[in-house]
Amino acid sequence: MEMIVCIKQVPGSSNVQVDPVTGVLIRDGVDSKMNPYDLFALETALRIKEEKGGTVKVISMGPPQSMDVIKEAYMMGADEGTLLSDRKFAGADVLATSYTISQGVRKLGKYDLIICGKQTTDGDTAQVGPEMAEYLDIPHVANVLEIVEIKEDSVVVKMDMPNTIEVVDIKYPCLITVEKDIMEPRLPSYKTKLATQDREIKVISLKDFQDQDENKYGLNGSPTQVERIFPPTHDKEQETWNGNGEELVGKIAGKLRELKFV
Repeated sequence: MEMIVCIKQVPGSSNVQVDPVTGVLIRDGVDSKMNPYDLFALETALRIKEEKGGTVKVISMGPPQSMDVIKEAYMMGADEGTLLSDRKFAGADVLATSYTISQGVRKLGKYDLIICGKQTTDGDTAQVGPEMAEYLDIPHVANVLEIVEIKEDSVVVKMDMPNTIEVVDIKYPCLITVEKDIMEPRLPSYKTKLATQDREIKVISLKDFQDQDENKYGLNGSPTQVERIFPPTHDKEQETWNGNGEELVGKIAGKLRELKFV
């Protein structure tokens, strides 16, 4: 079983600044971590490998500092890692991101199963996985709750629909996106960290792709543009009241009238 897991480095804090010109997050100097949903995807692949054998490759797109999440994946048990890194990839929307990663997957060669987290915490679109599958022209299933069975030529999964749970048998090669808690992610191993600290991380840039048309990547390849993005304002007010039950009820009722909630 040849598996590819898509992982991403995301800000480790909600206190992130925004570039006023491009409208994208300023990631330099910000503490980062692996996207939480990707931990569930990686754990799913590792469990399948332990049961059926095979190889787990991880692929990420981002600046050179994104190598940190690939190293973390190595510490958890991933076999190979690839980083798609090029300034021409910067500022990509979900469509350009999906196309870029799909080209990276093509560069990796043969695979049976691609596993993605449901979404990322910095974008929350849940679109990249399915769009990748469309570019790769392979079947895909989103919102996977459970791996029911691993077969020789397909995988059986439970898919979370709005009002039902559906069981789907999907042929290889295919792509799935998994929900959180599908499997409890393991902790990185210090022993594995020592064993993999010198393991190679392949770096691929635009010149390595078969399709080198710059108009399909980064800002050039993004049909959607952010008009305005800004951090939420914090305007909470807090009051502490003392008194017995009757007095507090009166104060609450008065405050609700003052705020015109009633």
